[in-house]
Amino acid sequence: MSLMLEPSPEQLKAQKVYKEMGLSDEEFAMIEKIIGRLPNYTEIGLFSVMWSEHCSYKNSKPVLSKFPTTGEKVLQGPGEGAGIVDIGDGQAVVFKIESHNHPSAIEPYQGAATGVGGIIRDVFSMGARPVALLNSLRFGELDSPRVRYLFKEVVAGIAGYGNCIGIPTVGGEVQFDPSYEGNPLVNAMCVGLIDHKDIKKGQAHGVGNTVMYVGAKTGRDGIHGATFASEELTDQSEAKRPAVQVGDPFMEKLLLEACLELVQSDALVGIQDMGAAGLTSSSAEMASKAGSGIEMNLDLVPQRETGMTAYEMMLSESQERMLIVVKKGREQEIVDLFSKYGLEAVSVGKVTDDKMLRLTHKGEVVAELPVDALAEDAPVYHKPSSEPEYYREFQAMENEIPAVEDYKETLVKLLQQPTIASKEWVYDQYDYMVRTNTVVAPGSDAAVIRIRGTRKGLAMTTDCNSRYMYLDPETGGKIAVAEAARNIVCSGGVPLAITDNLNFGNPEKPEIFWQIEKAADGISDACRTLNTPVIGGNVSLYNETNGTAIYPTPVIGMVGLVEDIDHVTTQSFKAAGDLIYLVGETKDEFGGSELQKMAYGKIFGKAPELDLEKEEKVQAQILKAIRSGLLASAHDVAEGGLAVAVAESLIGSKGLGADVKVSGNTTSALFSESQSRFLLSVKKENQEEFERLVDAKLIGEVTEAPVLYISNEEGLVLAEQVEVLEQAWKGAIPCLLK
Repeated sequence: MSLMLEPSPEQLKAQKVYKEMGLSDEEFAMIEKIIGRLPNYTEIGLFSVMWSEHCSYKNSKPVLSKFPTTGEKVLQGPGEGAGIVDIGDGQAVVFKIESHNHPSAIEPYQGAATGVGGIIRDVFSMGARPVALLNSLRFGELDSPRVRYLFKEVVAGIAGYGNCIGIPTVGGEVQFDPSYEGNPLVNAMCVGLIDHKDIKKGQAHGVGNTVMYVGAKTGRDGIHGATFASEELTDQSEAKRPAVQVGDPFMEKLLLEACLELVQSDALVGIQDMGAAGLTSSSAEMASKAGSGIEMNLDLVPQRETGMTAYEMMLSESQERMLIVVKKGREQEIVDLFSKYGLEAVSVGKVTDDKMLRLTHKGEVVAELPVDALAEDAPVYHKPSSEPEYYREFQAMENEIPAVEDYKETLVKLLQQPTIASKEWVYDQYDYMVRTNTVVAPGSDAAVIRIRGTRKGLAMTTDCNSRYMYLDPETGGKIAVAEAARNIVCSGGVPLAITDNLNFGNPEKPEIFWQIEKAADGISDACRTLNTPVIGGNVSLYNETNGTAIYPTPVIGMVGLVEDIDHVTTQSFKAAGDLIYLVGETKDEFGGSELQKMAYGKIFGKAPELDLEKEEKVQAQILKAIRSGLLASAHDVAEGGLAVAVAESLIGSKGLGADVKVSGNTTSALFSESQSRFLLSVKKENQEEFERLVDAKLIGEVTEAPVLYISNEEGLVLAEQVEVLEQAWKGAIPCLLK
């Protein structure tokens, strides 16, 4: 439909068409004031996607400003496709995490697959080669047929895209809870490597320079995807299935290689992925960041469907597309470069000096809007915040120790809990060894890849215990960062920085906004103490189904530097005779724990306490011990407590057992989820030096017989074959999926 056949701006206003696109009456009035007239249909569409929460962060900007975003090693913080941190020798690591939650709830395979494709483009748009993928997934309980379907399809989508493009999926986490029943979370993280000299930004500099469209043709898929991601899921959301894009990893592989060759050319001025809001966000943001404008002729945009309107072309979220700015007169070089890869590169416009986004279609100007109004000057809301009643009730509770009659049976049942159980069913579908740089594969505390041509490695993880977050968002936020750092340290790395994915419910509800604020406070405190600035991330709000919110889930993606690959440490015990140590204090803390959930069918009370100064001190001691060659294994004590941590360290140990003695309340000693604790094993000859360096308690010894013995002051409380524990742990998820 041409613009001539569209309703007039006056009719559009009278019909309140903008409301269907997600704009409020007040926002429409603001637009009218900004541009000095009524917008047409296409212009309303541009504002609606750019002012959506997904693109503008209009409800979360005041919270995001709390994060520490700078540091001596930070080369690029929030605001570009991905953050960048210096790792020495002229090299840097580039990483980012993003969500594809709503699309995955509607169309799980393609929703997850295109989430992976989008985050890869964010990383190579900076000029970096993607070297690893991770994810963080949340689902309802696996006794639901719908949840089993979503789980299987999401994992297949992640595997399908990552495996085809040839980037190893090396790590991640999967948790299950009823709060995610109708609204699964699918967060994808990509890590890349770059030389400092190759860093590129998504900015449209240089008046008269050419704007080029590269990659796949534009179709009608994904239109209003950003708006869809900025509203609650309802029973009617199934009708939004056309908003979910379809990915082509083979096309993306070609685009990746072409773009990495492109960044070596001095003809390139700026490059940005066409992600959420497609051509609209890439063009408006590139111009706004550069203080320039862009003019585009939409007749020139490669289209795979006939009769596409300006509105459809600008809002399409078709995959595997990039927008680039090149020096005027150098266009043919770019066309030739992309044609080598069988890809189109088409000149569609130019950079201007008037700070306007001007679009022409069929000889008419169909949109003319200030780029800053679309990008940087979206409205910012300071939402009301109020402490939920449940939080006050939980804080008033005394710590309650669940009754345990049979410690062996309890440990076996805990190992079968889907959140604790082996995720081999998941990661066996991923190619985690492609490119042959993977040093530590999925299944240990953090994944590690080597940096070719050096002795260095990168450790990486995703973490968040959303049960703690629900009980106490501020403490939970601290724990999420601290646990991510623990995983990096246990693997022999020094934590560098984080990227976060803030998954929450509807921010217009004061109790939800309170959760967001408090979580940000906790994350900020932990990042400052542990020296891990926030270099980028994503906000995913409105994760609710028919009015019921998910648990607050601010996923932390962290990358650390392993300075020498010889420092790489894993969680499995290594040899009989090694001494087993516990670092940290165990308290009667069961709020949000796996044992509490298993015993009562719900969570309540206080989250575990966390002392950030103590955490920092302990992490520094353990990293020093690893670098001194004193540790045979290292594992953080997390979900399920010490007994689960010991079992996990035995399961990967190839036929070893352990004899462990605990003191104090036995249930707490075995299953409490107190923080800042580590399970370490040390060769006997290193005992003296280790104890001088690390404040730890000797609790046992690795044995040759593959049996776990646990005793207290009164005698034996648990004896079980490691094979039985392993079968319980490995068989749980496959059994539930039958």
